[in-house]
Amino acid sequence: MESPRTLITSKCLALLLLSCLGTTTRAQDEPPKLLVNAAQCLAAKNHLPRSKARTLSLGFLVDVDSYQGEKVLYVVDYMGRGRSKGMVFAIFLAQQSGRQVFNIQNNAKFVRSKDDMEGVNFVEPPLGGTWTQEHLVSAIKQIERQPNFTVSVKELLAPSPLIQCESYADRK
Repeated sequence: MESPRTLITSKCLALLLLSCLGTTTRAQDEPPKLLVNAAQCLAAKNHLPRSKARTLSLGFLVDVDSYQGEKVLYVVDYMGRGRSKGMVFAIFLAQQSGRQVFNIQNNAKFVRSKDDMEGVNFVEPPLGGTWTQEHLVSAIKQIERQPNFTVSVKELLAPSPLIQCESYADRK
């Protein structure tokens, strides 16, 4: 039989563990600021598809290996239920005058297919060649193995003044 002290200690530890797990779960529900800022730029630059939806289902991946000396944020905007189709974006990240710069450099519309060996088909292919497509496919597959986040469309109405949004579609 356990002593009263051991029993109290184990109950306290169990409550502490449950408390920590609850905090972790709530923290994961909140979309990361980096993702929200990127989505604000995608909206500001009119890259998100028009929709009557009140929320977006987004996933993301930060890549520091593919482009030497560059940090790329891949964002997937899932359309409809599940993760079977969506838009993928490649956004280069930088710092300039104390502001985070989100430079949207590529996008593509895709559908997932179990029939295809790669499993990703581009409905609207990205700019660039095979290398670009391979990196986008890799990003899509990695993102779908991670949690996705719900972002309210209301949060996208105006980008934060702490960020700068640029796009390949900007007129020079």
